Amino acid sequence: MKKYDFSKIEKKWTETWRKERTYEPDFSVSRGKKFYNLMMFPYPSAEGLHVGNMYAFTGTDIYGRFKRMGGYDVFEPIGLDGFGIHSENYALKVGVHPAEQAKTSEERFYKQLEIVGNGFAWEERLETYDPEYYKFTQWLFTEMWRRGLAYRKKQPVNWCPSCKTVLSDEQAENGKCERCGSVVEKKDLEQWFFRITKYADKLLKNIETIDWSEKVKIAQRNWIGKSEGALLKFQITNDKSQINSESQSSKFEIEVFTTRPDTLFGATYLVVSPEHDLISSSQFSISNKEEVEKYVNEAKKKSDSDRTENKEKTGIELKGIKAINPANNEEVPIFVADYVLSGYGTGAIMAVPAHDARDFEFAKKFGLKIISVVSGGEEGILYEGSGPLINSAQFNGMNSEEAKEKITKHAGGTLHTQFRLRDWLISRQRYWGPPIPMIYCETCMKLGKGEQPDMPGWYAVPEKDLPVTLPFVKDFRPEGTGQSPLANIEEFYKTKCPSCGGDARRETDVSDTFLDSAWYYIGYLMRFGNWKLEIGNSSFAERMKAWLPVDMYIGGAEHSVLHLLYVRFIAMALHDAGYLDFEEPFPKFRAHGLLIKDGSKMSKSKGNVINPDDYVKNFGADAFRTYLMFLAPFEYGGDFRDQGILGITRFLDRVWKMGISSEFAEEREEEKDLEILVHQTVKKVTHDIEALQYNTAISAMMILLNEFEKQKKVSREHFKTLLLLLAPFAPFMTEELWQHVSLSNGKQSSIHRAQWPEYDPKKLEKDSFLIAVQINGKVRAEFEISKSMDPKEIEAMACALPQIGKFLDGKDIKKIIHVPGRLLNIVL
Repeated sequence: MKKYDFSKIEKKWTETWRKERTYEPDFSVSRGKKFYNLMMFPYPSAEGLHVGNMYAFTGTDIYGRFKRMGGYDVFEPIGLDGFGIHSENYALKVGVHPAEQAKTSEERFYKQLEIVGNGFAWEERLETYDPEYYKFTQWLFTEMWRRGLAYRKKQPVNWCPSCKTVLSDEQAENGKCERCGSVVEKKDLEQWFFRITKYADKLLKNIETIDWSEKVKIAQRNWIGKSEGALLKFQITNDKSQINSESQSSKFEIEVFTTRPDTLFGATYLVVSPEHDLISSSQFSISNKEEVEKYVNEAKKKSDSDRTENKEKTGIELKGIKAINPANNEEVPIFVADYVLSGYGTGAIMAVPAHDARDFEFAKKFGLKIISVVSGGEEGILYEGSGPLINSAQFNGMNSEEAKEKITKHAGGTLHTQFRLRDWLISRQRYWGPPIPMIYCETCMKLGKGEQPDMPGWYAVPEKDLPVTLPFVKDFRPEGTGQSPLANIEEFYKTKCPSCGGDARRETDVSDTFLDSAWYYIGYLMRFGNWKLEIGNSSFAERMKAWLPVDMYIGGAEHSVLHLLYVRFIAMALHDAGYLDFEEPFPKFRAHGLLIKDGSKMSKSKGNVINPDDYVKNFGADAFRTYLMFLAPFEYGGDFRDQGILGITRFLDRVWKMGISSEFAEEREEEKDLEILVHQTVKKVTHDIEALQYNTAISAMMILLNEFEKQKKVSREHFKTLLLLLAPFAPFMTEELWQHVSLSNGKQSSIHRAQWPEYDPKKLEKDSFLIAVQINGKVRAEFEISKSMDPKEIEAMACALPQIGKFLDGKDIKKIIHVPGRLLNIVL
């Protein structure tokens, strides 16, 4: 028997598939069954891909192969999200320039993906650090600017002291940098933002229309964080006598947002954030100013996570000033406390300790009034439910839900919807990224001129001048000054104003790497034709209409509130601008599971990262792919065990042996039971692949092979059916065997372009079955009957059986109990 030489065969078919463009779609045809199958944009690790990465890629590839064999023209592209902090930090670590490291990583990454047999459309590959690509990343920025969705302002931002750059809220969740794990600090900097909050409601509503993993939808709902409530204004005063004075309109007011305006009569104090304007206002005299400033300075050093985590609350009263409750005109004290954040809501809260656990805890600590205004609990005891109002003047007895709107109106407030979502901080003070394509002109600023009325002096780089190329900077190390290393390159930042032609300065920050990946699914379609078709071009618009939105998107759930939120926002903005005819880029998304090793997530620090190259070298790509998918359901992940691959290797060896050495029956001569099993297996594997239940699909094929091996001969067609089912998992071996077992002279077309097998519903079950015959409850015989036989025929046949007849001689039958499909019990 010819041994399966996987190294030779894998090399052969890798070259053949590339040469024959087996996995390239036909972009010239605008109609037909098209399927865009996409894996979440990977960033290249210099160390190469580990087993966990291969798990994700393989699962995605299997689905694409399955759809191609189902008659679809499948587009499954690949590229590299190579810009950003991760790549730059590694370059710093090894002492290599990121541009040089990118070439090394790119070569290794693509080689690994090719040897494992992924059916990518290699001709459309792209890299985010290619100027032809980031030209359109920059165009996207200028488009957001033109449509009022990009702006620049100074505000406290998340700062990573290790990466020496700002982070978006999503990248600093739990108070730590999502890249390096350092504790995040707050820093006041001028930054660029995208108005993602303008789309908060649409982002939330559209979640109900997309077919996504529920855990990801929940994460997005929580991050967007819609709250219904009211905005209420509290007047601030040093002297109670000023409340009703004629100059009241000029007095300082604090606006708060609350979801419980019904409890306003129970608000016994206010709390402002350490960053609130009231603290620095010269309009009021805070008698303990020095004590307050000391507290504020300490608070600003903490991360948001440290400030809001569930621990004992701290705070300082702002002595010498009071707030006036707009419901009853009563004075209440004002505190500054670090658990109130300036970036959420208005940066101030009204505190109702009788009906809010956090306020109750704070009030107890500082000896503040606790006034119950909702009936349901005891006076002075926390009650967070609803009910009839008490201690609320003319609103007493009114249901708390009904009272929300009426008390809001009484207090001069407005009903308001608020979101937890903050605008997307897009600036990064690093080197390795697309320069933000904006120009600042001091002359125009002084004249009040600019492209946006609220930002004089600022202009987008004209489209004809894109891309703004990232220059080669030898010393690219971030300095932590709040500026990018590009700020030190005079020949880069010195330019001319697009409006007046005078001296101007380029923006030296680069954009967040998540902007690169927010449109890459469109970039793959632009890559066909070497970027010659641009966004807005009518021919390209036709191609987008034919292929978008993406049909199946697979990736990691860890990007629920980063990439997956940003990419939806950008699609909505492009839709509103008339460039896209859809709002949701990925109507169907599935999150793959994670592989673990020895019970732990794979990481270098734990020493349990597995290099897939060794497994491919020793066992072959097919065995490696199939083993990864056999571990567990794809959406759950599993525990990688070194010895587990041996069972899969034996399974594939048996398939190879049967295909190479068997003498096939040209007609289907096997038992009818086997034909039924073939159809059952086709149905199960088809269903399981569609549901990403790859492990049970493999199990079904193993059962079928076992039955094949019990036969004297297996028909050629049935064996080819097994090859077709196995092809998405083991593409190399099945391709080789497909050519071998086919009867036609010459080379067959690829198995990966062959038609997926179909099952016949009529052949999923036998049309006959065995039924047991009992005499007085004891089984005495069994015989085969047809499903179409009626009960009288069955009873007559049973009584005529020789094994039964001897018990019936000379005896009367009292009754016959017939349990359809199972047994006959003859009672004598």
